[in-house]
Amino acid sequence: MTNAVEVRHLSKSIEGCPILNDICMNVRQGEVYGFLGANGAGKTSLMKTLYHIIFPDTGTVCLLGETINKGNNPVFSRIGSIIESPVFYSHLSAYENMELHCRYMGAGYENIMETLTLLGIAETGNKAVGKFSLGMKQRLALARAMLTKPDLLILDEPINGLDPQGIIEVRELLLRINHEYHTSILISSHILDELSKIADTIGIIDHGAMLAEVSMKELTTKGIDLESYYLGLLGGGGKNVESYPYGN
Repeated sequence: MTNAVEVRHLSKSIEGCPILNDICMNVRQGEVYGFLGANGAGKTSLMKTLYHIIFPDTGTVCLLGETINKGNNPVFSRIGSIIESPVFYSHLSAYENMELHCRYMGAGYENIMETLTLLGIAETGNKAVGKFSLGMKQRLALARAMLTKPDLLILDEPINGLDPQGIIEVRELLLRINHEYHTSILISSHILDELSKIADTIGIIDHGAMLAEVSMKELTTKGIDLESYYLGLLGGGGKNVESYPYGN
């Protein structure tokens, strides 16, 4: 089976300072992959290289079976994303922003209201996005990412700015999309508890290096909680990482 995301020996330095170091990653088709790391660990930088917003110095990236090169990459039309803080036309409404995204993607408008309803922002009417709360803007970003019913979602900290109820709703929504549409999801966060509730596989990054990729099912079978595993890898508590044979 083709991986939804396949990264091989990817490295990147900026002004001589390495920000990504020999990264390898595999996101299987149809799974939810939780990308875990502290703020500044390299999560956003790696996601930018997937889209070639940042060009890697070495290594390869394949998305949905297609190798990503400089220039035009048609496979991006099959991918929805949130990378860093989403940008909207602040004077336009949610619906108008979605219309513009449809034009950019070459898609029709038929899914706009359904998607806005799904994210709980269909009743905003003509309200300008510039007057939205941070949580509402995050919901709109998710709506835009999901609008074309993509095969792959790449979501950088999508629960930022959401209240506890909003976090639960987004979690349930992502699980529904994954289960009903078999959409592959790569989701980054620094919140261990939330990723443990949604992810099939966890990738752990620290200081630009991938420390481990581990199945949540394996951890559960071994009776190891994600927090102890994570702290063990970082040497900051829990059991020593050498006690986890599948964690290296």
